[in-house]
Amino acid sequence: MPDIFRATIRGLRFLAVVFSLAALSGCDDVGTADGGHKNSQAAQSPKPRIALVMKTLTNPFFIAMEKGAREAEEEFGIGLIVRTATQETSIAQQIEIVSELVREKSVDAIVIAPGDSIKLIPSLKEAQNNGIVVVNIDNQLDPDFSKKYGLVDVPFISVDNEAGAYISTKRLIESTVGPINAAILEGIRSAKNSEDRFNGAMRAIREYDRVTLVAAETANWKIDEAYNVAKAMFTKHPEINVLFCANDMMALGALKYLDDTRNESVQVGGYDALKEAKESIREGKMRVTIDQKPERQGYLGIRYAVQMLNGETPPMKTLVDVVPVTIENL
Repeated sequence: MPDIFRATIRGLRFLAVVFSLAALSGCDDVGTADGGHKNSQAAQSPKPRIALVMKTLTNPFFIAMEKGAREAEEEFGIGLIVRTATQETSIAQQIEIVSELVREKSVDAIVIAPGDSIKLIPSLKEAQNNGIVVVNIDNQLDPDFSKKYGLVDVPFISVDNEAGAYISTKRLIESTVGPINAAILEGIRSAKNSEDRFNGAMRAIREYDRVTLVAAETANWKIDEAYNVAKAMFTKHPEINVLFCANDMMALGALKYLDDTRNESVQVGGYDALKEAKESIREGKMRVTIDQKPERQGYLGIRYAVQMLNGETPPMKTLVDVVPVTIENL
């Protein structure tokens, strides 16, 4: 066979191999798990996946928080995964959610509204150790314990809970004539936002000589538990005429008990500005609540995570303004 033909055949065989390899390498771009198609650029640069881990979706506050996160998802082109525990007191379940996200290596960032200020820190540190960005919203992780455990560079987004509770309680006191016997329904006592709201309410109470604190009990943020705690509280202290509740769900539970017992002499304040709380204000049953902009917190949490994934450094502490909601500004 002439050399020119041998060279031509070798060249054709080489091209056949090249085209075969190209076809095989292209197979990865044909089908995806959801039956769609990806181009090579998308395969090389998949959009970031960010998990929003909240306490529960039984509280409308966190539904609003997810709404803000969804707005950020659309704006920044990320994949948002929303995971929640069953109840706000299901701390162990929230810890397992974080641990599962770490084991699965399924996300690039975790934006968390922790149910407890200390117990989530070890699992979040493990997330950081695995290269997962962590952003803290709503309830602050304990700064001292975080530092001790090595959980660092975690932006925090929330409101001044102490100031919000102070405003709410002060409005209750100023709308009540004569001596006041006050009570407080607290949230989960191991949560920093609950502690801050208790301190804010106490600051307002201490400013007035005519106010006496007669009871302070936890109802763990829950509407049904608040009903039962209020029942025990008012049975023991029927003289209570001002009640600050550290969230609206507990305020609504207490109001249900007051309705059932036809007690209309108590000024009730809440925190969260839920739709149901606003309706109670319109009906004259609740005096005040605090809007802490959960949508904004959810949005900023995702935005800061995106910034960190892009190598940027967002503010380490961001406090969204609180707004008191009363009949005057509804």
